Amino acid sequence: MADLRTAPRTVARPERTVIRPGRTAARRTRRRLVALAYIAPAAAVYLAFAIWPAIHTVWLSFLHWDGILPATWAGLDNYADVFTDPTLGPALWHAIVLILFFAVIPCGFGLLMTALLQGGVRGMTAYRVIFFLPQVLPLVAVGITWRWLYNEDGLVNHGLRAVGLDGVTRAWLGDYDFALVALGLIGTWAMSGLCMVLFLAGVQKVDVSLYEAVALDGGGPVRKFFTVTLPALRGEITIASVITTIAALASFDLVFVTTNGGPANQTTVPGLLVYRLAFNESDIGRASALAVVLTLVVIVFVTAIRLVTREKA
Repeated sequence: MADLRTAPRTVARPERTVIRPGRTAARRTRRRLVALAYIAPAAAVYLAFAIWPAIHTVWLSFLHWDGILPATWAGLDNYADVFTDPTLGPALWHAIVLILFFAVIPCGFGLLMTALLQGGVRGMTAYRVIFFLPQVLPLVAVGITWRWLYNEDGLVNHGLRAVGLDGVTRAWLGDYDFALVALGLIGTWAMSGLCMVLFLAGVQKVDVSLYEAVALDGGGPVRKFFTVTLPALRGEITIASVITTIAALASFDLVFVTTNGGPANQTTVPGLLVYRLAFNESDIGRASALAVVLTLVVIVFVTAIRLVTREKA
C-alpha cells in the first residue's frame, strides 16, 4: 500500500477565462452605442431648442435685420450701439438691485425658516406646500395678482389704513421712488419658498451625531446651526443662489405684467429692453446683441457665486 504522505498530490486549478482585447473593445463600443442611443432623443431636443437658438442669436447679433427684409452685415455695430445706449446702464443696475430681493433676502429667509423648522414641527408638509406654492403659479398670474394688491384700493393699502398709516398709502407700482422696491418684494415672495424647500431637503442628509456632539460640548441651537447646518448646506446655498440670481438678471414676465418698465423707466430691466428692441422697434440685430451681453453678465455672476461658495479642498 502506497504511503499517502509520499504520494503525489493533484491540485485542481480553476480554469482561466481568456478575454481577448478585440472582444473587450467590441463590448465597450457596444455599451457606448447603447448609452448614446438612450441619450440621443434628449440631446436632440436640447440641441434643437437650446444650443442652436443660442448660436443663431449670436449670428443675428452681427447683422442688421428687421425680421422681414434681407439682413445685411453689421459687424460690431450692434454691440457698439448696445454699450452706448443710455438706457442699458440703468436697466442693468435695476437688475442688480433685484438680485437683493430675488436672491439675497430669499436665501436669508430660507435659512431662517430652516433653522426654525429643521427639528421637525407639526404640519411640516403644510408649511412646505404653502411656502413652495408661488413656484407652482405662473409668474404672469403672480404679477397680475400683486398688481391688484398694490393698487390704490388694493389689499396692501387697506391694511395700512386699518392700522392708521393712511399717509404711507400710495400706488406702489406707479410710485417713482418705490416701484422697484415693490417689484422686488414680489420676487422675494416668489423665491423664498424655493430656497426654504431646498435647504430643508439638504438638512436631511446631515448626520444626527454631529448635532449630538455639539450638544455634548454645551452648544445650543444657534451654535448647532452655524457649526453644523450652515456648512452642510453649502451645495444647496450655491444652487439656490444661482437659480435666484438668474431669475433676477433675466427677469421679464413679472416686470412686463406689473409695470412694463415704468414709471419713467424706473423698473426697466435688460430682458424688457430685448423685448422692446425685437418686437416694438423690429431691430433683431441689436436685440440679439443685448441678449448676448445679458447672457455674459449672467455667466459672470454665476461664476462668481460658484467661486465664493465652493468648498475648499
